[in-house]
Amino acid sequence: MSDGDRIVIVGAGVAGLRSAERLRELGFDGEIVIVGDERRRPYHRPMVSKQLVTGQLRPMDVELKPYVDVDAHWRFGARATHLDTSQRVVHLPGKEELWYDGLIIATGVVPRHLPGAPRHDPRVRVLRTVEDAVSLRRALTASNKPAVVIGSGLIGCEFAASMRTLGRDVTLVGHAKAPLYRFGPRVAEAVTETHEKHRASLAMNSEVRHWISTKDAFGLHLTNNQLIVASCVVLAIGSVPAVDWLRGSGLDISDGVLCEPTLFAEGAEDVVVAGDAARWPNLRFDETPRRVEHWLNAVESARAAAENLMAGRRLAKPFTPLPRAWSSIYEHRLQMAGMPALGEDTVALADGVTGFVRGGRLIGAASWDKPRAMLHWTAELERRLPVPEYTPVAEPAAELSPTAEPSLETEALPMLSAQAAEQQPYVPTEALPELSEDMMFSDEEWLRVGQGV
Repeated sequence: MSDGDRIVIVGAGVAGLRSAERLRELGFDGEIVIVGDERRRPYHRPMVSKQLVTGQLRPMDVELKPYVDVDAHWRFGARATHLDTSQRVVHLPGKEELWYDGLIIATGVVPRHLPGAPRHDPRVRVLRTVEDAVSLRRALTASNKPAVVIGSGLIGCEFAASMRTLGRDVTLVGHAKAPLYRFGPRVAEAVTETHEKHRASLAMNSEVRHWISTKDAFGLHLTNNQLIVASCVVLAIGSVPAVDWLRGSGLDISDGVLCEPTLFAEGAEDVVVAGDAARWPNLRFDETPRRVEHWLNAVESARAAAENLMAGRRLAKPFTPLPRAWSSIYEHRLQMAGMPALGEDTVALADGVTGFVRGGRLIGAASWDKPRAMLHWTAELERRLPVPEYTPVAEPAAELSPTAEPSLETEALPMLSAQAAEQQPYVPTEALPELSEDMMFSDEEWLRVGQGV
């Protein structure tokens, strides 16, 4: 990329914003266009199921502030409809064509639909956007009957905790043995005890068999023969990559966008992918492409994608993070590092800390209210999971005659080399906080403490 070029970013969430910031930090002086289907600036999405639902914060309070002036053209409320990689064009509604020299795909994910759920009813909601939270609060105030959340993952547990904070009766329905069971039985047991302590009802090992809709409430007949009456129902059963607009583009979108280790999309030139939509091999673990749906991964991959787009495919570096994430549930903190989902077995690393092992190798850790121990085990994972050496596949050099004009590929090196990128590190404008076990870091603050350890 060079001055005068145009970089289009499709996706106006945290990944889109952070990639635009990194482009400016690296000295890109060309045009940046950010296309987003929501009609608002990027915001702190983890607050949707917490402070926005409870009314502690207003929509304007969760807006993300840029670290630098991105000087971008924002296209709010515009949904990309198609990508033509051969012509380097993003298609928008109304047959508008947006050409690009470089493209960053950061469209994230959308909530997964539950088959049979009456999504046409305003009392059945998903919880992904600010508008979702506002609509859900409207449905909650229309009745004082209990709320129900289907799904026992992070969003489900966070929403249940938010309802109990408001003093609202809530039932959490999940098909797993216990809430957050994927983080191991120790964490699941602690989460279960916490929900029960706060008098949130749990219906585990269950699914919805029948929906019974009346004017005043919903009736949910579960597979355990329990009948639950609810004023509104939240669907929190996971998400799917928002990549339908890429059908016919030549990209592999079987589960997100298939990428090289450097986040360059396979099958296209000058296209990188960031955030939840990227499926890439994290060489720190193995060579299998996977997606990672965590807030901090969206931030870090956005910055890495921007750096590699500027450096060019030949000088790009693999993106090899150690994933980290956290969530606050009631007054407690859940933390994760590494890739617990890849674990074949679990082991107790310390009181309240579960280790995940694959092939005799520690590849992840999760904890419940053990921040000091997690600092240690995150650093230990960094040590035990080193980044391997990476040798990019050499591209065949074009043979030029002595009088031939240079092509675009051989005319010059990209504006920013990998070495130059290293000389321009990101320096936050705020001082780094001191680490202690009684601090509650947000994901943005985790970014500011270096490697989050």
